[in-house]
Amino acid sequence: MKKGKSIYIKVRGYHLDFYQHVNNARYLEFLEEARWEVFDKTFRSGFLEKQNLSFVLVNVNISYRHAAFLHDEVRVDTYLKKLGSRSVTVNQQVMNDKTGALVADADVTFVLVDNTAMKAVSLTDEFIASLDVCFG
Repeated sequence: MKKGKSIYIKVRGYHLDFYQHVNNARYLEFLEEARWEVFDKTFRSGFLEKQNLSFVLVNVNISYRHAAFLHDEVRVDTYLKKLGSRSVTVNQQVMNDKTGALVADADVTFVLVDNTAMKAVSLTDEFIASLDVCFG
């Protein structure tokens, strides 16, 4: 069973485009909000700053499946998909909470970056353990 977390977002007028559905760029904001919720404990602890590291997004692969409209409530599910030696990939799904329709889904990949060398570094055991807290 995959580990994950969910948040809910109500579609507001400022999320809409000229066609009266959620603008494609807003889905990236929905996904980001969900990721911040997932990683909040690790980021808030100062874990990364203490080690002079940053968690940097390097790739987003998103598919738009179904439109969302004003007053819809969407659920954004975030799952840990893959741990590489230097990367973490999460899968995110935006679902219409009322109809169950898949609105959008994305794979988002991050790397740990040493802030001094400005290079990706291997995931540490401590960082991997922090992911268990995030997704547990």
